[in-house]
Amino acid sequence: MIERSVIERVNEVVDITEVIQDFITLNKRGVNYLGLCPFHNEKTPSFTVSPAKGIFKCFGCGKGGNAISFIMEHEHLAYQEAVKYLAKKYNIEIVEKELSSDEIAKQNERESMLVLSDFAQKYFSKTLWETDEGTEIGLSYLKERGYRENTVDKFQLGYSPEERDAFTRFAQKNNFKNSYLLKTGLSIQKNEKVYDRFSGRVIFPIHSLSGKVIGFGGRTLKQSSNTAKYLNSPESEIYHKSKTVYGLFHAKRSVTQANKCYLVEGYTDVISFHQAGIENVVASSGTALTSDQIRLIKRFTQNITILFDGDEAGIKASLRGIDLILEEGMNVKVLLFPDGEDPDSFSRKHNPETLNKYLSQNETDFVLFKTKLLLEESKNDPIKRATLINDIVKSIAVIPNRINRSVYIRECSNIIGIKEEVLYSEINAINKKRNENNQK
Repeated sequence: MIERSVIERVNEVVDITEVIQDFITLNKRGVNYLGLCPFHNEKTPSFTVSPAKGIFKCFGCGKGGNAISFIMEHEHLAYQEAVKYLAKKYNIEIVEKELSSDEIAKQNERESMLVLSDFAQKYFSKTLWETDEGTEIGLSYLKERGYRENTVDKFQLGYSPEERDAFTRFAQKNNFKNSYLLKTGLSIQKNEKVYDRFSGRVIFPIHSLSGKVIGFGGRTLKQSSNTAKYLNSPESEIYHKSKTVYGLFHAKRSVTQANKCYLVEGYTDVISFHQAGIENVVASSGTALTSDQIRLIKRFTQNITILFDGDEAGIKASLRGIDLILEEGMNVKVLLFPDGEDPDSFSRKHNPETLNKYLSQNETDFVLFKTKLLLEESKNDPIKRATLINDIVKSIAVIPNRINRSVYIRECSNIIGIKEEVLYSEINAINKKRNENNQK
């Protein structure tokens, strides 16, 4: 028996286009791929693969499904064997064993947590729309931000009442155990009393890639220095922050169509862009990007543009994490908004045409942007200049594609005023040291 968590991991990691291209030739047609069906003889391609949906469909013979079902059909394998095949391809460790009673209970626990999260989302949405407190406080706030009703519905926004245990009591009345309330982080325990985690907050549900509610973000409307502006669900069996990209469930189709993903910081940035008609946008939720998050985005596009507000300190802090994107072989661009503006405020002040024009005309290649930014900071300080040049070289060194790397070396050589041979030498030394560390 293969654990369900392993099967879910396989489904999340596999790139269906990559899997099928091991067996047939696919050609890109719009947002999908087209090829000759391997399951029946045909001269005109009718076999379609949708990367955004993670499925294939032959309009000739009617066969269809996901990556696992393709391997089952093509290689004549049973379900468990097909999962093992894909796990091996993507280096996912798989241990086959009989599930113990505790492991069965853990699987049931995960399902119960997902059911509870779905129940909570419906409760928060109903509270927002159908209670006096919800409409007067939560809905008023969302309307002040300019969100239309269809936008609120699309992202399943909600409101948690000010009363400290309103949701907890309602969940208990509907037979949800305290253990699940605490494990999902929807409730917290103090002095043997169980309270709501998100009381008095506007609620932003967090969805998995398949659309299941796995966590929540809550924004307080109080002006208090003692209260965190945003509060997120803690890590749990169903919610892993480092492996979740906010908005990707809503954005994946548009990202595939545009072959580009805009990366912003917060929930409201994503929602405002969607309302402005730009849907290929996701958020890191205010945290540094992780390799798992980058790989999720990479499943739908190789191109990512990071949108910054005018805060210089925030930009420099973010630069340190962007090397991970380059290391994954993605094409990275950055875009700065005017001082005092962020993606949320800028998109609400301008019509979609103006916003699209600004985005297309102001994005800059990341490596060249970083080079100019850091050199401007160092100015005439030789020691600081040398340190910053070394920082730039480290970014170029992680780029896996040799042609791209050589282009950046040439461009940076012109900007920095250092010979290409010197930059090549330093990059080779960095990569040699990295390889030695990896071998150790």
